[in-house]
Amino acid sequence: MHKIGIIGFGNMGQAIAYQLKSDHQVYCFDSDTTKTSSSGVGVVGNIADLIEKVEAVVLAVKPQDFESILKEIKACPHLLDKLFISIAAGITTRYIENALGVVRVIRVMPNMAIQVGQGFSCVCHGKYTTTEDFDFAEAIFSYMGMTLKVEEEKMNVVTAISGSGPGFYFDIIESNPENYRSNPEKILKDFIMYLMEAAEKNGFSHEEAIFLSTGSGIAAEGLLSKTKLSPAELKKKITSKGGTTEAGLEALHKTGSILEAVHAATKRAAELAKE
Repeated sequence: MHKIGIIGFGNMGQAIAYQLKSDHQVYCFDSDTTKTSSSGVGVVGNIADLIEKVEAVVLAVKPQDFESILKEIKACPHLLDKLFISIAAGITTRYIENALGVVRVIRVMPNMAIQVGQGFSCVCHGKYTTTEDFDFAEAIFSYMGMTLKVEEEKMNVVTAISGSGPGFYFDIIESNPENYRSNPEKILKDFIMYLMEAAEKNGFSHEEAIFLSTGSGIAAEGLLSKTKLSPAELKKKITSKGGTTEAGLEALHKTGSILEAVHAATKRAAELAKE
């Protein structure tokens, strides 16, 4: 049993806590205390207290909130003893290292299907992490579904495919409900094929593209079947204002192309990194 802290308790932070709390000691912090009041895990009053209690810290805040959160973390003692795992779109390991110093950072891009144990998460390491750190992070996210090790320069594409991809899938179903009801297997198969094409055109090998696209498609369908929520409701949960999924959906509506949706979401992930 490990002690794991989660900063940010929105949809993804809650999903991670839910999957880990039976086998690990989980603590959480969010400035909005209404999110943590019935979390079922340990709730702390500030970031310093959370970092003091845990071995690993999952940074589950939105990209636009990172600068202020990292300033708070920087003021905490014992940072070198902690492993930081970021799940934010567009936030690089180097950005976190520049803000915090010589700290161990793992970057993970999970998708929302982690909440039902059928997620797909891509993992890369920072400059100062060890093999043990990487194995630990990969094991943590294996609780929630499949994982794939990737180079960090491909993380923006990963964000578009596995992070935002389910949102594109739900949009397709929402737009063609009769087609989905009559032949859901074909809708999923076609979607996976389009994702695979996008992955290969963005530098993934054929084998990686198959694994990435299939895992992302299965994750999306798993969310749909296990949560019993409508495609529209699930799409809303995945789509943040100004985020990668929103950008991809705009392109999908204009062009009808998954490839163009992936391009737009990848571009937005890169913009978030610059911002």
